[in-house]
Amino acid sequence: MVSELPQRDINSEISNSPQFSVSELSAALKRTVEGAFGYVRVRGEISQPKVAGSGHCYLRLKDENAVLDGVIWRGTMAKLSFAPEEGLEVIVSGRLTTYPGRSTYQIVVESLELAGEGALLKLLEERRKKLHSEGLFDEKRKQKIPYLPEVIGVVTSPTGAVIRDIIHRIKDRFPCRVLVWPVRVQGKGAAEEVAAAIEGFNDLVDGGTIPRPGLLIVARGGGSLEDLWAFNEEIIVRAVAASGIPLISAVGHEVDTTLIDFASDVRAPTPTAAAEMAVPVRLDLLAQVNDDSVRLIRSVRRLMDEHRTQLKGFIRGLPNLGAIVEQKSQDLDQFADRLKFGPQRLLDAKRADLRATDVGLKLGYFKRDLTRFTADLADRHVRIGKGWERFLQDLRARRDNLSSRLDSVSPTRVLERGYSVIWDASDNLVISAKPVRIGDILRIEFQDANIQTVVRGPGVPRKVPAAKTRSGESGKEARQGELL
Repeated sequence: MVSELPQRDINSEISNSPQFSVSELSAALKRTVEGAFGYVRVRGEISQPKVAGSGHCYLRLKDENAVLDGVIWRGTMAKLSFAPEEGLEVIVSGRLTTYPGRSTYQIVVESLELAGEGALLKLLEERRKKLHSEGLFDEKRKQKIPYLPEVIGVVTSPTGAVIRDIIHRIKDRFPCRVLVWPVRVQGKGAAEEVAAAIEGFNDLVDGGTIPRPGLLIVARGGGSLEDLWAFNEEIIVRAVAASGIPLISAVGHEVDTTLIDFASDVRAPTPTAAAEMAVPVRLDLLAQVNDDSVRLIRSVRRLMDEHRTQLKGFIRGLPNLGAIVEQKSQDLDQFADRLKFGPQRLLDAKRADLRATDVGLKLGYFKRDLTRFTADLADRHVRIGKGWERFLQDLRARRDNLSSRLDSVSPTRVLERGYSVIWDASDNLVISAKPVRIGDILRIEFQDANIQTVVRGPGVPRKVPAAKTRSGESGKEARQGELL
């Protein structure tokens, strides 16, 4: 036997329920949601992130079954270590609330962290591939670091040990001018400040009030992947790739790698190592310069000694000019004697040959030809004689010219003009009075004879005669006569 349940009067329940306005119901739901959940942590994938003109960021968190709206206020956005991006898996911490204007519930994000380092590394790898495909990491576009820059620009935080280490290391190795562009190296806006600093250094002009650096160093101390994330932003990588000034990246420690390291011209494992790459050691340069100077001096001296020895050998190998002229003169005389009798002997030989061939031939048949041959031979004899005579005249003229030139520099000619030559007891030529002493025996050579003399007194310096007046008196003795 089944008993029947009492029928529920729905109409009476509805009529007895309290009546709410839309705003009152929305407010009640808001209090209920905020009171039941309060502060929560939600894991999900970011979808459709959008930053409004007010600076607030609106996004959606989703998984395979549901979607949750979220908002990040402008003040919170400035504190985030990385910007929300599409497809990034994160853990959101914040307050769950409702938005009456759209009858939705949402989470007000107060902190944002990656769901794991693997997700961040995945994002980093995707960005690296994208920038590499654009050629920003190409080795061909990298510049050579200057050997000794006069001015070095450093982009880093003005506080901390990094800038002190760089300045101290440069001062120890090779002091030079260092310009520091202070920036934030972590958090919201750090990437924009670093990129602006790199572009600002490149905009400086040579010869301006602020000198343009010859080398840039972008430095930061070590930290976690999230702390160094600003140096993985595209804006920094593109600024480094576009820099016209060679740039050294020194971000983190040796094990830390950021995208700025791929775009920079040189990567330093630490900021201190970057300072060592920037300038050489001054003391080593001085030692090298001194060593090169000594080697250069030795090389020049050795080269001069070799040339001096070679020159002496050339001097010894030069023949005596007088002997050459005498030999050529003798050869000329022999040629003259041979030419004097040569044509006659040739004519006689031809006549003898003609007489020998005339045997058995009719003399009348060859008489006419013999007459013509004789006349031609006589003409040739005359022309040969004149030619050799002109040749002999030219040779004699050259011989006389060489003899005259030799005779003009002959010591005998100098003695004939009234000069004499003085020799000491060892037959050394005396050309100055300084080495001569009282009692020395000197030999004076004249044109026709030699005499010996003994030095009796000290040498008297040569004096220039005093100028003569018109009357023949010296300047000191000449006086104007009296009129009365």
